[in-house]
Amino acid sequence: MPDVTAPLIDSAAAVEELADLARQRGRLAFDTEFVWERTYFPKLGVVQVALDERNCHLIDATNPDVIAPLGPVLADPEVEVILHDAPQDLTILRRATGAYPRHIFDTRTAAGFGGMSSVLSLVDLLAELQGVTLANEATRTDWLARPLSEIQIAYALDDVRYLPAVRDTILERIQAREREGWLREEMDALEDPDIYRERDPMEQYTRLKGTGRFSGRDLAVLRELTAWRESEARERDRPRSFILPDKLLLALARRKPRNAGELRAVEGLPDRKLKRYREEILAAIQRGLGLDKADCPKPPAIMDRRPLRALLGKAVIFARKKSEGAELDPPFVATRSEVENLVMFGEGADPEQHRLLRGWRRDLLGSELIAFAIRNGARRGSG
Repeated sequence: MPDVTAPLIDSAAAVEELADLARQRGRLAFDTEFVWERTYFPKLGVVQVALDERNCHLIDATNPDVIAPLGPVLADPEVEVILHDAPQDLTILRRATGAYPRHIFDTRTAAGFGGMSSVLSLVDLLAELQGVTLANEATRTDWLARPLSEIQIAYALDDVRYLPAVRDTILERIQAREREGWLREEMDALEDPDIYRERDPMEQYTRLKGTGRFSGRDLAVLRELTAWRESEARERDRPRSFILPDKLLLALARRKPRNAGELRAVEGLPDRKLKRYREEILAAIQRGLGLDKADCPKPPAIMDRRPLRALLGKAVIFARKKSEGAELDPPFVATRSEVENLVMFGEGADPEQHRLLRGWRRDLLGSELIAFAIRNGARRGSG
């Protein structure tokens, strides 16, 4: 058994012992500390694990071999993995261990089913449920540097120390409200491997904001430029913005320069970037311009909300009251845009495109929201 007083576990054998204990107990709480400022991929420095409040450990994650035994634990459906705001930590752990997570309990999401906000930070959640106040002296620190200070160690341990107890308290609240089925549905969604895979570079253009008035050809050029930037950033392990910022990609997609002279005239393109990436940028633009029109992305349909402005306002109020009546935080159930979009599409809405028509959200709100829209004169749309 690893020495609980050791500040940092740095052997795979000791981590394997912890993994065995986790299998015996059927659960293990996780957190991660990393540095993510000048690289494409986060640099994992420390993994914190806790079996309970008194049995907490820090693992040196700078050596992939040391944390490798955590992979089978993450992928074991018999071991509950407890985290707060799970997706980011699980994405980092998936890349570090190669394991896709199973049997997840996200305390941040679960809080939404327990009569609390689903966007509470761990600090606020602990203060509300445990009466614990966490120190924040090490919120900005280099987790790759060694040795860790006593303040860093205490900070890192506290981030995971209380998670098992918080999980139990929240679950009791959920059981009292008979919402275990809804909780399980939400947690099961976190087991989708697609959440943790690296996204296709050709899909990255959909992340950019500011394309509302783009034509299909504009989007085709943007898609090629963004895919090139994504591959370059990954290969060099540098942030996307270090290669080229979003604002510049949008400008290039709008202007579509076809030669070095036109490229040089694009505002905001530094000379050093022009010199380094000129050929790659022009080639990406030409690929987008060379596509058949049928192969260009289709601009999203923009629906005119003005004729339904009053109805949409009433629908948002209806959704809020329905959520509050179920003792659920309204933004946790549905965002304003989700409510408005469902009402706009009405009976023709596709469940694949509208989260409110799937699972517990459909049962609580989605079906009634469509009925509400029909009663109040919404037209039949198509999703």
